[in-house]
Amino acid sequence: MRRWGTALAAMVLAGGALAATAGAAGAVTPAAAGAAACETGWGSGDKTAQPAGHTPLGSIRTGRHACYDRMVFDVKGATAADRVGYRVAYVDTLYQDGSGEEIPVGGGAILDIHVAAPSYDPGTGGESYPGRARKPLPGVNVAGYQTFRDTRFGASFEGETQVGLGVRARLPFRVFQTDGRVVVDVAHSWNAVR
Repeated sequence: MRRWGTALAAMVLAGGALAATAGAAGAVTPAAAGAAACETGWGSGDKTAQPAGHTPLGSIRTGRHACYDRMVFDVKGATAADRVGYRVAYVDTLYQDGSGEEIPVGGGAILDIHVAAPSYDPGTGGESYPGRARKPLPGVNVAGYQTFRDTRFGASFEGETQVGLGVRARLPFRVFQTDGRVVVDVAHSWNAVR
């Protein structure tokens, strides 16, 4: 009889411990839910860097990431040591460099991006990037992106290429250079966890 009492007591204790463990395991925390921290402390203010020269633009491409959408400007012949200048800022309306004409850009906010890389070769005058004023960027499709909504080629004027990037809202963004590229990341939200 004592054996049954001891076994029953052990089963009750084990069941209680199991219930307590299950309750703790059932609590959803960001780490338990698999959420990753997303850096969004970039702010939404203007970002600039001075150029070392003007090397032709080769291509513009985009990509989707867990915490942000990305636009990459590939600059022909530029290396990690080369400084490719840029100016990136939110604007209410995109105006084409040179002409001052308004260019409609879809989305809740517009980033006016200037990269010190013309869409032509300064030495020969030959086209290096086939962008056309007011038109979407060739070969770039932002359908299905969480943040990007529209792209427009502005102009290639005085050694710079201008692009309008329509985004969902005025969200944090960062700009950096790496291996002959200028990279613009726009966060999916202001929150720190995705």
